[in-house]
Amino acid sequence: MMDCDTTGIEPDIALIKYKKLVGGGLMKIVNTTVPSALAKIGYTPAQVRAIVDYVDAQETIEGAPYLKEKDLPVFDCAFKPSKGHRAIHYMGHIKMMGAVQPFLSGAISKTVNVPKDATPDDILQAYVESWRLGVKAIAIYRDGSKRMQPLNTSKDAKKTAPEAQAAPVPVHPVRRKLSEERQAITHKFDIQGHEGYITVGLYEDGMPGELFLVMAKEGSTISGFADAFAQAISYALQYGVPLQVLADKFSHMRFEPSGMTKNPQVRFAKSIVDYVFRWLATKFLSADAQYRMGVNVAEAPPSPAAEAEQLKLGVVASPAEPRPSSSVAEMSTVQNQEDAPPCSVCGSIMVRSGSCYKCVNCGSTSGCA
Repeated sequence: MMDCDTTGIEPDIALIKYKKLVGGGLMKIVNTTVPSALAKIGYTPAQVRAIVDYVDAQETIEGAPYLKEKDLPVFDCAFKPSKGHRAIHYMGHIKMMGAVQPFLSGAISKTVNVPKDATPDDILQAYVESWRLGVKAIAIYRDGSKRMQPLNTSKDAKKTAPEAQAAPVPVHPVRRKLSEERQAITHKFDIQGHEGYITVGLYEDGMPGELFLVMAKEGSTISGFADAFAQAISYALQYGVPLQVLADKFSHMRFEPSGMTKNPQVRFAKSIVDYVFRWLATKFLSADAQYRMGVNVAEAPPSPAAEAEQLKLGVVASPAEPRPSSSVAEMSTVQNQEDAPPCSVCGSIMVRSGSCYKCVNCGSTSGCA
């Protein structure tokens, strides 16, 4: 059984097969037992050379010159050749295993190859027949059941496999337009005396879909740039760019006009763009995101139901005692104090550090060592 191009009773996949290499490419493997087998069953050396040359050219022995029809089963393999039709029937694998099993104490490492058109009933019959013949274990592989196989009967398999799959559909961004009539929020702001209006159009789910920015007392140049910037942001929102990404990118940009504002949640604006996106954060982003962007987040009082539950569990002894701080309030240890001055270097509101102040934006201090 050994030394026949395979190990044990495993038949050859094909007389000529192609093995995929890990680094790419194919390696052609030719069954070297064909010449000796032809000579064993009575073919002359000239006939053997003609048959072997035919196999090398056609990758199948079917139709080879001088080969007799009755000798074809000798050269049948597990898979059908790319240009042929013959293969070992899957029951032939099982009958071979059944003949050898009585001489072995363990199971046989052997694959039962079934064709692509095998049905569930065929698979069931294979298991039943294996049990009837006393085979201890079988492994069934249906040809083509995996997208890629290490061995193929044709070198064109790697080219035809991707073609069998549907071509990937290119993904293009889709614009989500707002309805003709939509809800909107208009906010008036004042940055060191420079007034303006922010108008945000909303989708049905309450999220922003467009932005309008109008400067009340500025010249045509800055008004034009503000309008163009707002239009670009509107397109970005409608094409699916998350507001969080835009806010992280444009907040804390520094240019004039900048300075103190009348908004208690954004006390100091480093620029109009910085103010716009930190204000948008107060309306549409989470409390944690607002904190990260330097928005002054007020602690919300607990709901009556939550307060009643805390009293029931003994967390809060009485309304007179201080309530446990929320997650946002716990982060407020570095929140800006209302009496803190702006940083002389970058303009951010400083935080108290001992008897003086430090800037969490650029690291400057108010003069203390």
